[in-house]
Amino acid sequence: MLGSLGALALGAVAAPAAAQQTPTAPAGATLGAIKSRGSLVCGVNTGLAGFAQPDSQGVWRGFDVDYCKAVAAAIFSDASKVRYVPTTAQNRFTALQSGEVDMLARNTTWTLSRDTSLGFDFAATTFYDGQGFMVKTSLGVKSAKELDGATICVQPGTTTEQNLTDWARAGNIKFTPVVIERLEELVSAFVAGRCDAYTTDASGLAATRSTQPKPDDYVILPELISKEPLAPAVRQGDPGFADLVRWTHFALVTAEELGIDSKNVDSMANSPNPDIQRFVGKNGDLGKMLGVSNDWAVQVIKAVGNYSEVFDRNLKAIGLPRGENALWNKDGLQYAPPMR
Repeated sequence: MLGSLGALALGAVAAPAAAQQTPTAPAGATLGAIKSRGSLVCGVNTGLAGFAQPDSQGVWRGFDVDYCKAVAAAIFSDASKVRYVPTTAQNRFTALQSGEVDMLARNTTWTLSRDTSLGFDFAATTFYDGQGFMVKTSLGVKSAKELDGATICVQPGTTTEQNLTDWARAGNIKFTPVVIERLEELVSAFVAGRCDAYTTDASGLAATRSTQPKPDDYVILPELISKEPLAPAVRQGDPGFADLVRWTHFALVTAEELGIDSKNVDSMANSPNPDIQRFVGKNGDLGKMLGVSNDWAVQVIKAVGNYSEVFDRNLKAIGLPRGENALWNKDGLQYAPPMR
Protein backbone atom coordinates (compact mmCIF):
# COMPACT_ATOMS: atom_id res chain seq x y z
CA MET A 1 0.00 0.00 0.00
CA LEU A 2 1.38 3.40 -0.98
CA GLY A 3 0.09 5.21 2.10
CA SER A 4 2.68 7.96 1.87
CA LEU A 5 1.32 9.13 -1.45
CA GLY A 6 -1.77 10.81 -0.08
CA ALA A 7 -4.90 10.49 1.96
CA LEU A 8 -7.19 7.57 1.19
CA ALA A 9 -10.22 8.50 -0.85
CA LEU A 10 -13.61 7.28 0.28
CA GLY A 11 -14.45 6.67 -3.34
CA ALA A 12 -13.63 7.86 -6.82
CA VAL A 13 -15.61 10.59 -8.49
CA ALA A 14 -17.67 9.51 -11.48
CA ALA A 15 -17.49 11.49 -14.70
CA PRO A 16 -20.30 13.99 -15.17
CA ALA A 17 -22.96 13.01 -17.68
CA ALA A 18 -22.42 14.63 -21.06
CA ALA A 19 -25.03 17.09 -22.20
CA GLN A 20 -27.35 15.62 -24.79
CA GLN A 21 -28.14 17.82 -27.75
CA THR A 22 -29.24 17.24 -31.31
CA PRO A 23 -27.34 18.36 -34.39
CA THR A 24 -28.24 21.81 -35.66
CA ALA A 25 -27.16 21.53 -39.29
CA PRO A 26 -29.64 20.11 -41.82
CA ALA A 27 -28.66 17.02 -43.78
CA GLY A 28 -26.14 17.71 -46.53
CA ALA A 29 -25.43 21.25 -45.39
CA THR A 30 -21.91 20.95 -43.98
CA LEU A 31 -19.83 20.56 -47.12
CA GLY A 32 -21.78 23.27 -48.91
CA ALA A 33 -21.33 25.65 -45.98
CA ILE A 34 -17.60 24.95 -45.88
CA LYS A 35 -17.23 25.63 -49.59
CA SER A 36 -19.24 28.84 -49.35
CA ARG A 37 -17.22 30.02 -46.35
CA GLY A 38 -13.95 29.16 -48.07
CA SER A 39 -12.46 27.32 -45.11
CA LEU A 40 -12.90 24.30 -42.85
CA VAL A 41 -13.37 25.05 -39.14
CA CYS A 42 -11.68 22.35 -37.11
CA GLY A 43 -11.89 21.81 -33.35
CA VAL A 44 -8.53 20.78 -31.89
CA ASN A 45 -6.82 20.47 -28.52
CA THR A 46 -5.74 23.59 -26.68
CA GLY A 47 -2.19 22.23 -26.82
CA LEU A 48 -0.94 18.62 -26.82
CA ALA A 49 2.50 17.81 -28.22
CA GLY A 50 2.33 15.52 -31.23
CA PHE A 51 -1.42 16.00 -31.73
CA ALA A 52 -2.26 19.71 -31.84
CA GLN A 53 -0.09 22.56 -30.68
CA PRO A 54 0.91 25.95 -32.09
CA ASP A 55 4.64 26.32 -32.68
CA SER A 56 6.74 29.38 -31.78
CA GLN A 57 5.36 31.16 -34.85
CA GLY A 58 1.76 30.36 -33.95
CA VAL A 59 1.43 27.71 -36.68
CA TRP A 60 -0.65 24.72 -35.62
CA ARG A 61 1.10 21.36 -35.96
CA GLY A 62 0.36 17.78 -34.99
CA PHE A 63 -1.33 14.50 -35.90
CA ASP A 64 -4.87 15.83 -35.48
CA VAL A 65 -3.91 19.08 -37.20
CA ASP A 66 -2.76 17.08 -40.21
CA TYR A 67 -6.19 15.45 -40.40
CA CYS A 68 -7.78 18.91 -40.51
CA LYS A 69 -5.33 19.86 -43.27
CA ALA A 70 -6.04 16.63 -45.15
CA VAL A 71 -9.80 17.27 -45.20
CA ALA A 72 -9.22 20.87 -46.32
CA ALA A 73 -6.94 19.60 -49.10
CA ALA A 74 -9.63 17.15 -50.22
CA ILE A 75 -12.21 19.97 -50.40
CA PHE A 76 -10.17 22.92 -51.68
CA SER A 77 -6.91 21.38 -52.96
CA ASP A 78 -5.40 23.73 -50.39
CA ALA A 79 -4.45 22.49 -46.91
CA SER A 80 -4.10 26.03 -45.58
CA LYS A 81 -7.85 26.71 -45.75
CA VAL A 82 -8.45 25.70 -42.14
CA ARG A 83 -9.39 27.74 -39.08
CA TYR A 84 -8.40 26.01 -35.86
CA VAL A 85 -10.59 26.36 -32.77
CA PRO A 86 -8.89 25.23 -29.54
CA THR A 87 -11.34 23.26 -27.37
CA THR A 88 -11.13 21.79 -23.88
CA ALA A 89 -12.25 18.31 -22.87
CA GLN A 90 -15.51 19.76 -21.57
CA ASN A 91 -16.47 22.27 -24.29
CA ARG A 92 -15.37 20.26 -27.36
CA PHE A 93 -18.72 18.49 -27.77
CA THR A 94 -20.77 21.66 -27.44
CA ALA A 95 -18.55 23.29 -30.07
CA LEU A 96 -19.41 20.54 -32.55
CA GLN A 97 -23.08 20.25 -31.61
CA SER A 98 -23.65 24.01 -31.93
CA GLY A 99 -21.97 24.27 -35.33
CA GLU A 100 -19.07 26.35 -34.02
CA VAL A 101 -16.77 23.79 -35.68
CA ASP A 102 -17.35 21.56 -38.71
CA MET A 103 -15.40 18.63 -37.35
CA LEU A 104 -13.66 17.66 -34.16
CA ALA A 105 -10.12 16.31 -34.48
CA ARG A 106 -9.15 16.38 -30.84
CA ASN A 107 -7.79 13.03 -29.57
CA THR A 108 -11.37 12.02 -28.76
CA THR A 109 -12.40 8.45 -27.90
CA TRP A 110 -15.16 6.82 -29.95
CA THR A 111 -17.74 5.34 -27.57
CA LEU A 112 -21.29 4.04 -27.97
CA SER A 113 -22.85 6.80 -25.85
CA ARG A 114 -21.04 9.57 -27.71
CA ASP A 115 -21.94 7.99 -31.04
CA THR A 116 -25.63 7.82 -30.18
CA SER A 117 -26.70 10.32 -27.52
CA LEU A 118 -24.57 13.32 -28.55
CA GLY A 119 -25.66 13.42 -32.19
CA PHE A 120 -22.22 12.59 -33.57
CA ASP A 121 -20.77 10.30 -36.22
CA PHE A 122 -17.20 9.14 -35.72
CA ALA A 123 -15.46 8.88 -39.06
CA ALA A 124 -12.75 6.25 -38.46
CA THR A 125 -10.22 5.24 -35.83
CA THR A 126 -7.16 7.26 -36.71
CA PHE A 127 -5.16 6.17 -33.64
CA TYR A 128 -5.61 3.11 -31.42
CA ASP A 129 -4.76 4.10 -27.86
CA GLY A 130 -5.24 3.04 -24.24
CA GLN A 131 -5.30 4.77 -20.87
CA GLY A 132 -2.24 4.60 -18.66
CA PHE A 133 -0.49 6.27 -15.74
CA MET A 134 2.65 8.35 -15.40
CA VAL A 135 4.59 9.07 -12.21
CA LYS A 136 7.85 10.73 -11.33
CA THR A 137 10.77 8.30 -11.51
CA SER A 138 11.84 9.37 -8.03
CA LEU A 139 8.63 7.89 -6.59
CA GLY A 140 9.95 4.39 -7.24
CA VAL A 141 6.57 3.07 -8.41
CA LYS A 142 6.80 0.28 -11.00
CA SER A 143 3.14 -0.69 -11.43
CA ALA A 144 -0.26 0.97 -11.33
CA LYS A 145 -1.21 -1.61 -8.71
CA GLU A 146 1.05 0.29 -6.31
CA LEU A 147 -1.09 3.44 -6.54
CA ASP A 148 -3.39 2.53 -3.65
CA GLY A 149 -3.68 5.68 -1.53
CA ALA A 150 -2.33 7.96 -4.27
CA THR A 151 -3.56 11.33 -5.46
CA ILE A 152 -4.21 11.14 -9.22
CA CYS A 153 -4.56 14.05 -11.65
CA VAL A 154 -7.36 13.61 -14.22
CA GLN A 155 -9.37 15.81 -16.60
CA PRO A 156 -13.14 16.02 -16.04
CA GLY A 157 -15.63 15.27 -18.79
CA THR A 158 -13.46 12.55 -20.31
CA THR A 159 -13.60 8.78 -20.69
CA THR A 160 -10.38 8.90 -18.67
CA GLU A 161 -12.25 9.97 -15.54
CA GLN A 162 -14.82 7.17 -15.79
CA ASN A 163 -12.16 4.57 -16.64
CA LEU A 164 -10.19 5.60 -13.56
CA THR A 165 -13.28 5.15 -11.40
CA ASP A 166 -14.05 1.73 -12.88
CA TRP A 167 -10.44 0.52 -12.62
CA ALA A 168 -10.09 1.61 -9.01
CA ARG A 169 -13.38 0.02 -8.00
CA ALA A 170 -12.54 -3.27 -9.73
CA GLY A 171 -9.09 -3.42 -8.11
CA ASN A 172 -10.24 -2.15 -4.68
CA ILE A 173 -7.79 0.72 -5.04
CA LYS A 174 -8.46 3.93 -3.13
CA PHE A 175 -7.30 7.25 -4.52
CA THR A 176 -7.86 10.97 -4.22
CA PRO A 177 -8.72 12.61 -7.56
CA VAL A 178 -7.27 16.00 -8.46
CA VAL A 179 -9.69 17.23 -11.15
CA ILE A 180 -8.59 20.14 -13.36
CA GLU A 181 -10.23 21.01 -16.69
CA ARG A 182 -7.48 22.76 -18.65
CA LEU A 183 -4.75 20.39 -19.77
CA GLU A 184 -1.93 22.86 -19.25
CA GLU A 185 -3.01 23.48 -15.65
CA LEU A 186 -3.43 19.76 -15.00
CA VAL A 187 0.07 18.98 -16.25
CA SER A 188 1.49 21.86 -14.22
CA ALA A 189 -0.18 20.45 -11.11
CA PHE A 190 1.35 17.03 -11.73
CA VAL A 191 4.82 18.44 -12.38
CA ALA A 192 4.56 20.59 -9.26
CA GLY A 193 3.76 17.55 -7.13
CA ARG A 194 0.10 18.28 -6.36
CA CYS A 195 -0.67 14.72 -7.41
CA ASP A 196 1.38 11.53 -7.35
CA ALA A 197 0.22 10.22 -10.72
CA TYR A 198 -1.25 11.60 -13.92
CA THR A 199 -3.64 9.48 -15.98
CA THR A 200 -4.76 9.93 -19.57
CA ASP A 201 -4.29 8.14 -22.90
CA ALA A 202 -0.80 6.67 -23.26
CA SER A 203 -0.25 8.96 -26.24
CA GLY A 204 -1.03 11.98 -24.08
CA LEU A 205 1.37 10.77 -21.40
CA ALA A 206 4.13 10.41 -23.99
CA ALA A 207 3.34 13.88 -25.32
CA THR A 208 3.54 15.41 -21.85
CA ARG A 209 6.77 13.61 -20.98
CA SER A 210 8.40 14.69 -24.25
CA THR A 211 7.87 18.37 -23.43
CA GLN A 212 9.48 18.25 -19.98
CA PRO A 213 13.03 19.62 -19.50
CA LYS A 214 14.12 16.19 -18.21
CA PRO A 215 11.86 13.50 -19.71
CA ASP A 216 13.74 10.74 -17.88
CA ASP A 217 12.42 12.16 -14.61
CA TYR A 218 9.05 10.61 -15.53
CA VAL A 219 8.04 7.01 -16.18
CA ILE A 220 4.91 5.68 -17.88
CA LEU A 221 3.71 2.63 -15.98
CA PRO A 222 3.24 -0.58 -18.02
CA GLU A 223 -0.49 -1.14 -17.49
CA LEU A 224 -3.15 0.04 -19.93
CA ILE A 225 -6.60 0.01 -18.34
CA SER A 226 -8.83 0.70 -21.35
CA LYS A 227 -9.32 0.76 -25.09
CA GLU A 228 -9.25 4.28 -26.49
CA PRO A 229 -9.95 4.38 -30.25
CA LEU A 230 -9.36 8.02 -31.19
CA ALA A 231 -11.44 9.31 -34.08
CA PRO A 232 -12.53 12.58 -35.74
CA ALA A 233 -16.19 13.37 -35.12
CA VAL A 234 -18.80 15.20 -37.19
CA ARG A 235 -22.47 15.98 -36.60
CA GLN A 236 -25.04 13.34 -37.46
CA GLY A 237 -27.45 14.13 -40.26
CA ASP A 238 -24.87 14.81 -42.95
CA PRO A 239 -23.63 11.41 -44.14
CA GLY A 240 -21.90 12.93 -47.15
CA PHE A 241 -19.54 15.01 -45.04
CA ALA A 242 -18.97 12.07 -42.69
CA ASP A 243 -18.03 10.00 -45.75
CA LEU A 244 -15.53 12.62 -46.87
CA VAL A 245 -13.78 12.73 -43.49
CA ARG A 246 -13.85 8.93 -43.25
CA TRP A 247 -12.41 8.36 -46.71
CA THR A 248 -9.75 11.00 -46.17
CA HIS A 249 -8.38 8.75 -43.42
CA PHE A 250 -8.72 5.71 -45.65
CA ALA A 251 -6.84 7.55 -48.40
CA LEU A 252 -3.89 8.07 -46.03
CA VAL A 253 -3.86 4.38 -45.15
CA THR A 254 -4.38 3.22 -48.75
CA ALA A 255 -1.53 5.43 -49.96
CA GLU A 256 0.83 3.78 -47.50
CA GLU A 257 -0.37 0.33 -48.63
CA LEU A 258 0.24 1.25 -52.29
CA GLY A 259 3.64 2.84 -51.66
CA ILE A 260 2.38 6.32 -52.52
CA ASP A 261 3.86 9.21 -50.55
CA SER A 262 4.22 12.97 -50.74
CA LYS A 263 7.41 12.69 -52.81
CA ASN A 264 6.25 10.25 -55.49
CA VAL A 265 2.50 10.90 -55.75
CA ASP A 266 2.82 12.80 -59.05
CA SER A 267 4.94 10.15 -60.73
CA MET A 268 2.63 7.39 -59.47
CA ALA A 269 -0.03 8.74 -61.84
CA ASN A 270 1.79 6.86 -64.61
CA SER A 271 1.50 3.50 -62.85
CA PRO A 272 -0.50 0.84 -64.72
CA ASN A 273 -1.76 -0.54 -61.39
CA PRO A 274 -5.57 -0.14 -61.53
CA ASP A 275 -5.77 0.53 -57.79
CA ILE A 276 -3.33 3.41 -58.20
CA GLN A 277 -5.16 4.68 -61.28
CA ARG A 278 -8.36 4.91 -59.25
CA PHE A 279 -6.53 6.48 -56.31
CA VAL A 280 -5.07 9.32 -58.39
CA GLY A 281 -8.40 9.93 -60.15
CA LYS A 282 -7.43 8.68 -63.61
CA ASN A 283 -10.21 6.07 -63.59
CA GLY A 284 -13.63 6.24 -61.98
CA ASP A 285 -15.41 9.17 -60.35
CA LEU A 286 -14.54 8.48 -56.72
CA GLY A 287 -14.06 12.16 -55.91
CA LYS A 288 -17.34 13.10 -57.53
CA MET A 289 -19.05 10.55 -55.29
CA LEU A 290 -17.68 12.46 -52.28
CA GLY A 291 -18.57 15.89 -53.62
CA VAL A 292 -14.98 16.90 -54.41
CA SER A 293 -12.60 16.73 -57.38
CA ASN A 294 -11.49 13.35 -58.66
CA ASP A 295 -7.86 14.07 -57.74
CA TRP A 296 -8.84 14.73 -54.10
CA ALA A 297 -6.67 11.88 -52.77
CA VAL A 298 -3.64 13.22 -54.65
CA GLN A 299 -4.21 16.62 -53.04
CA VAL A 300 -4.44 14.99 -49.59
CA ILE A 301 -1.12 13.16 -50.02
CA LYS A 302 0.61 16.23 -51.44
CA ALA A 303 -0.54 18.19 -48.40
CA VAL A 304 0.30 15.84 -45.52
CA GLY A 305 1.78 12.62 -46.92
CA ASN A 306 0.49 9.09 -46.31
CA TYR A 307 -0.45 7.68 -42.90
CA SER A 308 3.13 6.66 -42.16
CA GLU A 309 4.40 10.16 -42.92
CA VAL A 310 1.73 11.74 -40.71
CA PHE A 311 2.48 9.32 -37.88
CA ASP A 312 6.26 9.60 -38.05
CA ARG A 313 6.32 13.37 -38.35
CA ASN A 314 4.12 13.88 -35.30
CA LEU A 315 3.99 10.82 -33.05
CA LYS A 316 7.24 8.98 -33.66
CA ALA A 317 8.85 12.32 -32.86
CA ILE A 318 7.48 12.13 -29.27
CA GLY A 319 8.51 8.51 -28.77
CA LEU A 320 5.34 6.64 -29.74
CA PRO A 321 5.84 3.37 -31.67
CA ARG A 322 3.46 2.35 -34.46
CA GLY A 323 2.31 -0.69 -32.45
CA GLU A 324 -1.39 -1.35 -33.10
CA ASN A 325 -1.36 1.52 -35.57
CA ALA A 326 0.80 -0.35 -38.05
CA LEU A 327 -0.90 -1.49 -41.26
CA TRP A 328 -2.98 -4.66 -41.11
CA ASN A 329 -0.39 -6.47 -43.27
CA LYS A 330 2.33 -5.53 -40.76
CA ASP A 331 0.59 -6.94 -37.68
CA GLY A 332 -1.32 -3.73 -36.96
CA LEU A 333 -4.98 -2.64 -36.97
CA GLN A 334 -4.97 0.11 -39.61
CA TYR A 335 -7.02 -1.21 -42.51
CA ALA A 336 -8.80 0.63 -45.32
CA PRO A 337 -11.72 -0.68 -47.40
CA PRO A 338 -11.07 -0.83 -51.16
CA MET A 339 -11.16 2.51 -52.96
CA ARG A 340 -13.29 1.47 -55.92
